[in-house]
Amino acid sequence: MILPSSSPISWLLALAAALAYAVPAAAARQLGAAAARNALLVAWVLHGAVLVWGLWGEAPRFGFAPALSMTAWLVLTVYAVERQLFPQMQSRWVLASLGALAIVLALLFPGQPLHVSASAWLPLHLALGIACYGLFAAAVVHAWLMTRAEQRIRHAEDPHSGIPLLTLERLTFRFVTAGFILLTATLLAGWLFGETLYGKAWRWDHKAVFSLLSWITFAGLLLGRARFGWRGRSAVRVLYTGSALLLLAYVGSRFVLEVVLGRSA
Repeated sequence: MILPSSSPISWLLALAAALAYAVPAAAARQLGAAAARNALLVAWVLHGAVLVWGLWGEAPRFGFAPALSMTAWLVLTVYAVERQLFPQMQSRWVLASLGALAIVLALLFPGQPLHVSASAWLPLHLALGIACYGLFAAAVVHAWLMTRAEQRIRHAEDPHSGIPLLTLERLTFRFVTAGFILLTATLLAGWLFGETLYGKAWRWDHKAVFSLLSWITFAGLLLGRARFGWRGRSAVRVLYTGSALLLLAYVGSRFVLEVVLGRSA
């Protein structure tokens, strides 16, 4: 549901960012490379302003949709950096579409108010979790690009039309490794300091179970690659499975609470 507490400023910023994302998403082929890049940069800046206002505005809120919005912004940040290193990367319209969708979702479902009495360490714990989401989302995007590169090779298309397959594979697992480290730190923090962070000790709820299952899946993926050389489609499937479990852990449980049940955690 659309909450009436959303301020006019947040609405204007969100609508402007969504429209800016819609330009390269809908007209990627009609725009020149420079125009599309500039449009995406404007959208990225406006998106960042939306996130800042949502967390430090008059009534800061957080929930499943803001978490997805932050994740999309982090993925676009990674794309902006990699675009400087690999100009041949071709995923602008996909990321712009995801950015627009994430902003609209956060506008419709701004989440629950953050408690004033929450621990001062809670923002750090949330930041760890969101950074973890962002890294695994970036790994999923690279795995998708890797699948496309394999298809180009099978169809004997121009091998120079994108990032080389081995480079994509190397980048994918670097993101998986970094995400796994942050996921481990996030789970340890929640387990050891849950009562300080949230006012209640660690409990085996749906979020904890899905988080642990995702950790086990990613651990198996990294171990399988190191010991048995897992790669290609099999490794991508395991990555998708772990990412889906991680998505269900926080975003899925918060979606059920906020939208299906209509109450806070």
